Amino acid sequence: MSNPLILCLNGPNLNMLGVREPELYGRQTLADVETAVRAKAEGLGLDVDFRQSNYEGELVTWIQQGHGSIAGVIINPGAYTHTSIAIPDALRILTVPIIELHFNNSYRYADRAFRQLSHVRPVATGVIFGFGAAGYLNAVEAMNNILNPPFPKS
Repeated sequence: MSNPLILCLNGPNLNMLGVREPELYGRQTLADVETAVRAKAEGLGLDVDFRQSNYEGELVTWIQQGHGSIAGVIINPGAYTHTSIAIPDALRILTVPIIELHFNNSYRYADRAFRQLSHVRPVATGVIFGFGAAGYLNAVEAMNNILNPPFPKS
């Protein structure tokens, strides 16, 4: 029997981690994040399909392709969080847990108030933001807890 597969999607500009505004996003690269995510997931008995695209349609296609074959989605949609209707529409096709993920707590930046709007949030099982790259590890652990609840249901 194979491990549950988690689709970890990253939106536009996340390929520029370590270069783009390191004071906000840190100095680690997306490759660094991917390595840490894979190690964390492996330790929990999960497999990860880790991808990044600057193209909304490509993200939508990957979500659609996951239907029926994935156990959950972790998604950092980047700027598409605030602008895309297509991504949450595609996520609604799925019947698996969805975790929305962001590096920063957007509520801390008054000059970036537009970032407080999320079209993804209404379809997400949970949201993790404000923990930088460590949020990815929190998301993997949270997904594991959703798939394998540590507490009995009452």
